[in-house]
Amino acid sequence: MAVPDTKYVITSDGVHLAYQVVGDGPVDVAVGFHYFGSNVDLIWDEPDWRPFLVAFADFSRMIVHDRRGLGVSSRNVPPPNLETQVSDLLTVLDAAGSQRPILVSGGLSSAVHVLFAAMHPDRVSGLIWSNPTARAAWAPDYPWGETNDEYLESLGRRPGSWGTFAQAQAIADMRARERLGLRHDAEAPHQRPELVNNYARIIRNSASPDVATEIYRINYETDIRAALPLVQAPVSLITGTDDEVDETRYVASLLPNATVHVIDGRAGLALEPLLRVFHKMTGVTGSVSSIETVLATVLFTDIVGSTAQQAALGDRAWKDLVERHHHIVRSALLRWRGTERDTAGDGFFATVDGAARAIRCAQEIAEAVREIGLTIRAGVHVGECEIIDGGVGGITVTIGARIAARAGASEVLISQTVKDLVAGSGFGYEDTGEHELKGVPGLWRIWSVLPRAGG
Repeated sequence: MAVPDTKYVITSDGVHLAYQVVGDGPVDVAVGFHYFGSNVDLIWDEPDWRPFLVAFADFSRMIVHDRRGLGVSSRNVPPPNLETQVSDLLTVLDAAGSQRPILVSGGLSSAVHVLFAAMHPDRVSGLIWSNPTARAAWAPDYPWGETNDEYLESLGRRPGSWGTFAQAQAIADMRARERLGLRHDAEAPHQRPELVNNYARIIRNSASPDVATEIYRINYETDIRAALPLVQAPVSLITGTDDEVDETRYVASLLPNATVHVIDGRAGLALEPLLRVFHKMTGVTGSVSSIETVLATVLFTDIVGSTAQQAALGDRAWKDLVERHHHIVRSALLRWRGTERDTAGDGFFATVDGAARAIRCAQEIAEAVREIGLTIRAGVHVGECEIIDGGVGGITVTIGARIAARAGASEVLISQTVKDLVAGSGFGYEDTGEHELKGVPGLWRIWSVLPRAGG
């Protein structure tokens, strides 16, 4: 198969995303590359990826794209956080005319597919997830991750080794062991130098060392476990007896509609088992009309000390000031892709298309209202929201309101769930500890977002 034609689509913020549509099968499949390795032109020369791409193109209409900052997409932009990746994937699917594809990827590279499926359940038919990973970092309740010492050691090595023959040799050896079903510590067969050089060339043309290092950091800080219970589409998880089967079963336990497929040996490069899963899922489309919940980011803002200010100013002057406040809030919501859900007196309840955008929206409002003599408090939370007569409701909304109520003047408070999903967004935080929220079970860790530089 010749390398297919590469097209570009421009995002709402002016980034050029490179994508390809290959094949004309009856089912759309969006394939996600490894979070480091992404070059839609050269990936067809990659000996491990090519068989998968050719196979999917034979049976489906396959869509692939380079994430911003990587491959032949715009490289002069910061590496994307998860919500930006979700937005970019939606842009590519719209450009390709794909309404409800099956999403296929592996490891933590599937984080964007999980979040996409939770946020846009009407745009997904199913997920196929090889060797699933919900977070990269070790935790007492996630023993499969990388410890902080291991992470720091790898982080320090990465810039100097990126794209070198030595790094490519390690990848070639790892892939050879996978193909032969050998364990991680087994001796790898000899690899031809030209094959190793091919790996190195693709690595260098996927990302520069600084970008690769930043992506590694973003992934280490990401935890998608909170989004897993909100994926309504069927999910097929594939792992091998010599892989982390316990991790796969743990991830499956958090998904409401998951099936685990355990094959003999290693699963990473096992094409035939993956195709069997794909063919079994091909007929699964679900019902868009049955969707009753969706992953949503809720934002609450409220004027601090409004009663005292109203008494000092008088009703007419206060009414004029509140109207200026409302204009500022609504303008910010428009810029940051927010939807006003309710307005009660001097408070706003909105949903925003992404947690990082909600934080930036809240920060912008806090800065803008100070110029008219007001201060606001804000709270942001992400979770499952019920769709009620076109609106949203449920415990997530209650939690967001309770978090906002704890904020001080000009303070933006967020839940742990939000912090886990906005890694790579450039925010600083202060841990305020664990808190009880009125009417909400359990303790909730809340973070205060540090003010923007110059804000």
